[in-house]
Amino acid sequence: MTENMDSFLEDLASSKATPGGGGAAALAGALGAALGSMVVNLTMGKKKYAEHEELLRETLEKTEALRRELKDLIAADAAAFAPLAKAYGLPKNTPAEIAAKERVMEAALADAAAVPLRIMEKGLEGLRLQEILAEKGSRLAISDVACGARLLRAAVACGEMNVYINTGLMKDRVLASRLEREAERISGESQALTDWICAKALQRIRE
Repeated sequence: MTENMDSFLEDLASSKATPGGGGAAALAGALGAALGSMVVNLTMGKKKYAEHEELLRETLEKTEALRRELKDLIAADAAAFAPLAKAYGLPKNTPAEIAAKERVMEAALADAAAVPLRIMEKGLEGLRLQEILAEKGSRLAISDVACGARLLRAAVACGEMNVYINTGLMKDRVLASRLEREAERISGESQALTDWICAKALQRIRE
């Protein structure tokens, strides 16, 4: 895992087009989901939290599924960028070539915006799970709940910017506006959830 991470970070730091911000966003989300799983594993089996055992088990299944999905979205983001990079290189010497390039670009931009929007959706999903852990998770691991929430919020915030970089170039402003409104909705809800989770974590730390 360390070697894979080293390779990812080296590629991220290089002049390569991918991975980029979208992949980093997905990684942040996967880290947040993993912290959620850790908190559940530290909480289950403890007498003090026995009444929540079933809910915690269900939550663990969801955080683990989410971690895998966000990990897969790292590669999906890079794959979505490839057609866009290719479209940028299409010729535009004649009106027909210009029109063809615009059609290909429009489709590629929409696809490239869809992946970070999915990352945002998954980040919000993770925050809803952290919300459960903020109340039901072990108090000894409550700081990890807050850290997980902030990482998931980072996934949403970074995903949002990667939506905008693509929608900003789209000619279809109706579709672009729809994607941007959805990104704004998810971002707003995620910020409110993160604030609540962190406030709840701090309250439990100080109990």
